[in-house]
Amino acid sequence: MNAMTQNHQALPGWACGETDTVNAVLRRAAAEFGDAPFLDFLGQIHSFADLQRESCRIANGLAEQGVGKGDTVVTILNNNIDAVLLWFAINKLGAISVPVNTALKGEFLRHQVADATAALVVAEAEYAERLSLVIDQLPAVKQIVYRTERPVVELGDKQLLALDALRSLDESDPDVDVRPGDLSMLIYTGGTTGPSKGCMISHNNACNEARQILRCHGRTKDSITWTPLPLFHLNATVTTVLCNLMIGARSVIYPRFSVSGFWQDIERSGANEANLLASMAPLLADAPDSEAMQRCFGQLNKVYSAPFTSDVQQVWRERFGVRHTVGGAGFGLTECAIVTLLPFGAAEKPNCAGRRCDDFDIRIVDDHDIEVPYGTPGELIVRPLKPHVMFEGYWNRPADTLKVMRNMWFHTGDIGKIDEDGFFFFLDRKKDYMRRAGENISGFEMERSFSAHPDIEEVAVHAVFSELSEDEVKVTAVLRANSTLDAETLCRWAIDRVPYYAVPRFIEFRQALPRSPVGRILKYQLRDEGVTAQTWDRIKANVIFSKR
Repeated sequence: MNAMTQNHQALPGWACGETDTVNAVLRRAAAEFGDAPFLDFLGQIHSFADLQRESCRIANGLAEQGVGKGDTVVTILNNNIDAVLLWFAINKLGAISVPVNTALKGEFLRHQVADATAALVVAEAEYAERLSLVIDQLPAVKQIVYRTERPVVELGDKQLLALDALRSLDESDPDVDVRPGDLSMLIYTGGTTGPSKGCMISHNNACNEARQILRCHGRTKDSITWTPLPLFHLNATVTTVLCNLMIGARSVIYPRFSVSGFWQDIERSGANEANLLASMAPLLADAPDSEAMQRCFGQLNKVYSAPFTSDVQQVWRERFGVRHTVGGAGFGLTECAIVTLLPFGAAEKPNCAGRRCDDFDIRIVDDHDIEVPYGTPGELIVRPLKPHVMFEGYWNRPADTLKVMRNMWFHTGDIGKIDEDGFFFFLDRKKDYMRRAGENISGFEMERSFSAHPDIEEVAVHAVFSELSEDEVKVTAVLRANSTLDAETLCRWAIDRVPYYAVPRFIEFRQALPRSPVGRILKYQLRDEGVTAQTWDRIKANVIFSKR
C-alpha cells in the first residue's frame, strides 16, 4: 500500500452531531446556575441569571426599535458587560451581531459598517467620532445607539439614542424561533486580494467551537478563566464566555492587555486559568518580578496561548508555577473554527497543531487539488462532517465564497503537512496577509490606505519576521518625483489612518518594486529580503503612539 492510498484509510464520514443555539445555552445556564457568579469585569460581578434577564431587556428594547430576525446590528464596543449583553440580546431576536474591531478607523471602519448593511449601530461615544468622519458614506445606517455619554460630534441625519433607553422593563424572553443553522454573527476577516469579508457564523458553529474548546482545555465548573482578549473576536466571545457558560464556570474579562496589570488582576479575581494570545505570553515571561506575581506563584493551573513556544512554556511553569501550559491544542481559522485539535492531556508531538478530529475532513493537497502523501507539505483544505460547524459563506459575497470552495472543499490558503498518525503541522501562510498582535491585517486595505498619501507613487505592504513569533508590518514604497517625504513622517501619518496594530514597524523607500514578467509585485521577494540596510525601524526611532 503506497502513501497516497494510506491517506484515505479509516477517515471519518458524515454524522448528525450535536446541534445547539447560543440562546438555548444561555437559557439552560440561567436555569441551572442561577445567581452563581459568572462574569467579572474589574470586580463588577454578574450572575448567570443576570445575563439572561438583562439581555432579554435589551432584546425587547431593540425589538421596539424595529430590529427583527435576520437584521444585522453593528457594535463597536470595549470589553464591558454591555458588549456581552448585546451579543445575547441580538441573538435572542434572531438578528445577527456584527462586532467591529475598536481599532478600525477611516476606510477600514467605513467598509465593514457599510458592508454589513446594518440600520442600527451601537458604539462607545469615543468611537462615534470616527463614525462621524465617514457618516455620509453610510446611507444604510439610520440610528446610532451610544453607550455612556452622548457624542458631541455631528452625525448627520442619524437618530441618536442612549443605550440605557434600550433597557426595556420587559424581562420576558422574546418568542422568536431561532434554529442552530441561523446566523449568530458576522466576523470580518482580513482581505487578501480584496476588502475584508464577513464570515457568516451560525449559532451551532459558535456552540460547536465552544464544545471543542472544552475538549482542548479541559475546563470544569471550578474553572475561573481570565482573558484580556477583545469581545469583538471569537476567541473571547466564544472560547471564553460561551464556553464557560456551558459548564457553569466563571469568566474574568479584563479591559485591555497590560503587562503591569496582569498579576494584580489575577490575584484580585482568583483566576486559575489565563487565556492569552500572540505576544502576551512571551512579554509576561520576560517582565520584571512584582510582588503580585510572587504572591500568585502556583495560582494559575492552566495557561493557554497561541503561539506558545516550548521555551516560553517552560518559563511559565518554572517561574510562575503554572501546572499546565497549552499551546498546540488545535489549529483553526474564522471560516472553519478548529479543524485539528488535541483533547486536554492527550499525547502530542513537538510543534504539532493538533490532529484530525471528527468534526472535519481535512486533506493536504498540491496546486491541482491532488492529495499529497503523508509528511509532504501542501495546502490545507477542509470540509465539514457535521451540519453547521463551518461558516455559512461570506456575507453578500457568493462569488468570493465559491472561489474558496473549489471542488467543494474550503481552501484555507495555509501550508502544512499531516503525518501518518493524523497530527497536523502548520508551516506557512499561502495567503497574502499579515498577522500582528493577534489581528489579521489585510494587505489590500493597507495598500489602499497608503496609496492615498500624495507623495506615494506605488506601495507594497508585507510581512517580515518578528522576534515575538508573529509578523511585523513593513511598507516598501516608491515616492513620486521630487518628494521629500521621510519614513518617520509617513509613519506618523499612518497612525491616524490605520488600526494601531497595523501601524508599520518598518518602512523602506525604493526606486522601483520587484515585479513578475506580467507586472505583479513580487511580495515573496520583499518578504524574503526583510529588513535591509536601508530600512527605517519605528522601534529604533522611538515613535510611540496610543493603542486606540
